[in-house]
Amino acid sequence: MPPARAFRAAAKAPTRAPTRPPTKARPRAPPSLGRLGGALSGIIPGMANLTRADVEHVAHLARLGLSEDEMSRLEGQLNHILDQYAVLTTLDTEHIAPTAQTIELMNILRDDAVQPSLAVEDALANAPERSGSHFVVPAILGGEGAA
Repeated sequence: MPPARAFRAAAKAPTRAPTRPPTKARPRAPPSLGRLGGALSGIIPGMANLTRADVEHVAHLARLGLSEDEMSRLEGQLNHILDQYAVLTTLDTEHIAPTAQTIELMNILRDDAVQPSLAVEDALANAPERSGSHFVVPAILGGEGAA
C-alpha cells in the first residue's frame, strides 16, 4: 500500500482509549535523582543523599561560583530538604483532594462593564502616520508594498 493510502487508512481506523482496571492508591516513591545520588538516607531506605560531587555538578550546571564553605553548607541544606521530602512521602494522602493552588486567589480585576471608548480622532491624535481612521504601520511580512 502506498504511504499516503496507509496514512489515510490509519487515520480512519477507530481508536479506543486504553482501559485500566482501578488500582489501589499506594504511597508515591520519591523522585529519581537521575545522575545524582550517592549514599542512602537514614530516614527511608532507598532515598539517596547528594554527595559533594553532586552538589558541585549542580552548581556547575547552574553556573554558580560557590566557595568551599558555600558548597559544604549547600550540601547539608539540600540533603536536609531531601530528608524532609522523604518524611512527607510517608504520609497517607489517599483521602486528600489534589490541590492546584495552595492559597485562595481572588479576582482583583474590575468587573467587565461596558464604557464609552475613545473617539477615533482622540485615538489617532498622536499616530505618526494614519490612513483615514486607521493606524499605518510598516509591513513586517512579504517585503516592500505588501498589504
